[in-house]
Amino acid sequence: MSKPKILVVDDEKSILNLVGAYLRPEGYEVYTAMDGPSGLKAARAYKPDIIVLDIMLPGIDGIEVLTHLRRESNVYVIMLTAKTEETDKVVGLSIGADDYVTKPFSPRELAARIKSAFRRLQGDSSQFEGQVFNFKRTRIDAGSRKVWVDDRQVDLTAVEFDLLKSLVEHRGLVLSREQLLEKVWGYDYYGDTRVVDVHMGHIREKLGDASLIATVRSVGYRFEDEVV
Repeated sequence: MSKPKILVVDDEKSILNLVGAYLRPEGYEVYTAMDGPSGLKAARAYKPDIIVLDIMLPGIDGIEVLTHLRRESNVYVIMLTAKTEETDKVVGLSIGADDYVTKPFSPRELAARIKSAFRRLQGDSSQFEGQVFNFKRTRIDAGSRKVWVDDRQVDLTAVEFDLLKSLVEHRGLVLSREQLLEKVWGYDYYGDTRVVDVHMGHIREKLGDASLIATVRSVGYRFEDEVV
């Protein structure tokens, strides 16, 4: 079985060395790049399972790299952002980052975040084989991880699918942002609830009908489609 592949793109050599020192003993194959163009080239060449991508990069910044990546793949991306740059977090998530870690960060935290992501990405989908949720307008096949709205197939990222599936499994009930963080990102998630709101916005846009997912103010979200 091949080792999981991780690409780390950061212009600080010390960060690349530190992250690599933590991840390689965990059994990951780690690739590195120190600028935007090299990071994009490495992503295309090595086809990593997860990319850790700094926003502030020479050449082209991480936001532009992510924009290019999202035109080509749904690879899981964890963005590195400066602690004070709240706008960067929102922009990165809006463009398609799956998660983010703020600098300065603990390499143990990043390793835990990566491990949690891999548990979900490599989950055994066969356990959900034959599990299909049929509603008036939507159909969700848990085994193949496919979604249809009005017979139109919807392309969701891994995180988006897991969020939707969590809501569908609890149809009619409100799931808080904290509950969704726990179910989708794992118990060891260190981020804030904003990541849920941004991804939920993506799901609504892709479904083409915001009314399928209701927002319960100050609480969370609820799946609204009717059972067939």
